[in-house]
Amino acid sequence: MADTTASYHQADPGRRNKRMAVMLAGVAAGMVGLAFASVPLYQLFCQVTGFGGTTQVASNNPKGVIDRQMKVRFDVNVDRALAWTVTPSAPITDQIGRVDTVNYIATNNSDKPVTGQAIFNVVPEKAGYYFNKIECFCFTEQTLQPGETVEMPIVFFVDPDIDENRELDTIKEITLSYTFYASDSEGS
Repeated sequence: MADTTASYHQADPGRRNKRMAVMLAGVAAGMVGLAFASVPLYQLFCQVTGFGGTTQVASNNPKGVIDRQMKVRFDVNVDRALAWTVTPSAPITDQIGRVDTVNYIATNNSDKPVTGQAIFNVVPEKAGYYFNKIECFCFTEQTLQPGETVEMPIVFFVDPDIDENRELDTIKEITLSYTFYASDSEGS
């Protein structure tokens, strides 16, 4: 009987090692899955909360217009790899809730078609939750032909609910900033 007990205990560590290896492999696979899911989950978090100056997307403004005014400034940065010149719109001041349209002007300075994409943020970051875009060139890639100049519209409004956020009572100005990059499909 001693031989049977000894052989059971000798096989048992191997079984435990296999079980531990399967558990560790499962943990590693779960971590890889979380790594791939982290970017979309982070984007969803930013869109829902306005974290990091992420703006909202809307189809219209159902909440109306209030008397409080807000100045919106527009800023632009262009990556060196993108052969474009981009000029932002002049600042505007309007009632909160009013839907406004502004245009950035972009010119392709190269002798070939160039595709670019813009990413954006809002400062102060907490105001991003209240900044709503109805239409924006930043929703898709833009391709400009050699020497072409185009107007790139943004249709937006500031949500009147910003007036109820006491942390933003003193905010009188929001800056919408775009950074333009060459599209990955260009091979740059």
